[in-house]
Amino acid sequence: MEWKGETESRAPAGKAAGGTVPRLYQQVFDIVASQIAQGSLREGTRLSESALAEQFGISRAPARQALSELERRGLLMKSAGRGYRVAKPKGGVVRPDGAPARVGEELRLTQLATWSRIYGEVESEIAARTSFAGWRVNETELARYYDVSRTVARDVVARLQQRGVVRKDDRSRWIAPAMTPEHVGELYELRWLLEPVALEKAAPRLPPDLLPAMRDRLEQASENAATLAGPDLDRLEEDLHVTLLGYCGNRTMMQAISLPQALLIAHRFLYRWMPRLFGAEPFLPEHLEIVERLEAGHGGEAAASLRRHLQISRDRAIDRFNRVTREVHPDDLPYLEKLA
Repeated sequence: MEWKGETESRAPAGKAAGGTVPRLYQQVFDIVASQIAQGSLREGTRLSESALAEQFGISRAPARQALSELERRGLLMKSAGRGYRVAKPKGGVVRPDGAPARVGEELRLTQLATWSRIYGEVESEIAARTSFAGWRVNETELARYYDVSRTVARDVVARLQQRGVVRKDDRSRWIAPAMTPEHVGELYELRWLLEPVALEKAAPRLPPDLLPAMRDRLEQASENAATLAGPDLDRLEEDLHVTLLGYCGNRTMMQAISLPQALLIAHRFLYRWMPRLFGAEPFLPEHLEIVERLEAGHGGEAAASLRRHLQISRDRAIDRFNRVTREVHPDDLPYLEKLA
């Protein structure tokens, strides 16, 4: 099975309704959905990945993700040829994060630093390939591939280091280590030591609407388990392991937690290719148990449930990595050199 990267770029953290600037593909979704709802993009209008990317000055990955979400929401239909066409409008427009689309106001993409426009794609491309091998990241080739400066490439790699995706070896080369069973096990062990502590610290600090919203999303996901897509699972993982833990109030602890969470990035790739490896996704009831114990005010029990969830997840992750490496073959990228 041949594989070509299918990733999304992220916008950097900033102030917005949910505490962060919406992801780049969500911003594109908002704009196109608004134009469809207002009638400026009429039924039958053709849209393509390359045209959308050129229009917004972004890479093709977030354009692809936005088009996919628009189709999933019934706003676009696959064209007989390549690309999509606008479907017949029906009902209200809903954003990828579940909120109503902001119709009736002029929408613009948040201005992003150059590194932000390519970071999400680079992050996912590298993290996905660590399922197969370890890689050396070549800054010069990365800059050439995306037609950016060495400074921009260096900024991207520095943020990959912050996320735990890459590290320097003893020769000061940037290395993305392979997700071997041993490495995955080490990362999960670090997670089950740190994340339960962060959860207990976060519990009394959570805003009142966070847990009910998380529970609703988990219950809806459980009811629709057969049709869940990779982005849905990714959102549910981030709800617990990123958003909720982020309320712990200990910035140093969150920096330590972010290192082994390179696993979450790799899981986006695994969810895309192995979504039905275990039938219904087994983490859904485990996450729900944690949320329900938090809602009941039992922070210690919730932390214990989180620890068990991570310990069980280690073996599932190793199984996913093993299977995907047998069935998927990624394309070569000029800025990645496979390590022996």
